[in-house]
Amino acid sequence: MILSHYIRSIRWFCLTTPEANMLLSHYTRSIRRFCLTTPEAFGRSRLTLGAMGRALLASDVEAGPKDPAGSLIFREQFSSATTSDLLAHCWATDFENSPPVRRVAAYKGQRNFSGLWWCASTNRHVGFESWLERDHLIRLDLDAKVTGIASQPFRIKLPKPLPQTWHVPDYFVRRADGTCLVIDVRPDARVKAEDQLVFDATANLCATVGWDYRRLGDLPCVGRANRHWIAGYRHPRCRNQETANAALRRLNHDGPSTIRDTAQRLGDPVLVLPTIFHLMWCQEVKVDLDFHRLHLDSEVWAGGTP
Repeated sequence: MILSHYIRSIRWFCLTTPEANMLLSHYTRSIRRFCLTTPEAFGRSRLTLGAMGRALLASDVEAGPKDPAGSLIFREQFSSATTSDLLAHCWATDFENSPPVRRVAAYKGQRNFSGLWWCASTNRHVGFESWLERDHLIRLDLDAKVTGIASQPFRIKLPKPLPQTWHVPDYFVRRADGTCLVIDVRPDARVKAEDQLVFDATANLCATVGWDYRRLGDLPCVGRANRHWIAGYRHPRCRNQETANAALRRLNHDGPSTIRDTAQRLGDPVLVLPTIFHLMWCQEVKVDLDFHRLHLDSEVWAGGTP
C-alpha cells in the first residue's frame, strides 16, 4: 500500500510527457517484480524511485517545455508506437489511416455506448464512443465527398492557459478533393464554457495548416431515422445488378415514382426493395432524407433534381 502511494505520487509530480510515463511504468514493474521481497528491498526501492523521480523532474525543468502548442501525438499506419511532431511539420500525414491514439473506453456501468461502425465508403471499421458519434459517423459514411475517416486520430497540445493541456478530437476526415476536416461531437446542451474554449483553440490550430474544424451537435430525428434505415442496406451484398439496372432505366424513362410502385413494377418487392435501398445509400437513386419520414409512398428519382 505504501509503495503504491509512493508510485502514484511520483506519477503526479513527474510525468509530464508520454515518454516519461512509459519509462516510469517500466521501472515500477521491474521493482515490483524483483525487489519487493523483504523490508530491506522495500527500503531500497523507495530510494530508487525517489532518485528516479527527482531525475525525471530535473530533466524536464532543464529541458523546458518539450511539447509546444500545436504538437501532435499520433500512431502511423500499421504501427502501435506513438509518434510526436509539430502540426506544422506533419499536417500532410495520412491521418485517415492512423489507428486511434487511445482506446475506446468500455467498462461496466458506463453511461455512454461505444462500439465500431463498418464504413462502406472506406471498407473498414471506425470507432465511436456514443450514439451521437455513431449517428454522425453514418452521415459521414453516406457523404460522397468523404474518402477517409479515422476516430481518435491524434492528441493535440493546446496553448496556455486552458482548462486542459491536451485534446483528442473525435474524428479526422479526408475529402475527395484532398482537404481535411477535424470533428468534435458533443450535444449542444453539454457544451460548457470550458469546453468551448478547447474547441475554439483546436479550431485555431487546425486553421494554421488549412484544415477545417467543426463541433457537431444534435441531429434532427427524421434525418437520423432515415439514414439509419438505409444504412442497413449499405453493404454491396444487398445489390442485385440486374435489378439495379432495371430500376435506374425505369426511373430515368418514367420520371419520379414512389418506392412501392417502383418495386412492384420490377418484380417481387421482397427481392427488389433491398436493391432500391442500396441505390439510395449509393445516391444513385435520390430521396428526401431530411424532411419526410421514409416509407413506401416516398417519392424517388434517378440522379439530380426530380
